[in-house]
Amino acid sequence: MSPLLRRKEKKRPGERLVTLIGKPGCHLCDDAQEVIEKVCAEVGAQWEKKDISQDAELYRLHWEQIPVVLVDGEQHTFWRVNPDRLRRALGG
Repeated sequence: MSPLLRRKEKKRPGERLVTLIGKPGCHLCDDAQEVIEKVCAEVGAQWEKKDISQDAELYRLHWEQIPVVLVDGEQHTFWRVNPDRLRRALGG
């Protein structure tokens, strides 16, 4: 079967990783973290926080969009986090 026709195996919420990329003193980052913490707790997903001021490559890639939210390493959203959309992305 062609790899394009093959479906990716769906991960359970507990196997998902949400990454918040932001910086200290950013009120949108604080708002995003609140949503991420709540949704991840509800569905059982893991989450982590990365500071662009401590990583030159993250700064280069995302400085205009923070906060940036990744799900399993792929960009999910930036600036504002919609809890329902994040919940759906995590399979919850």
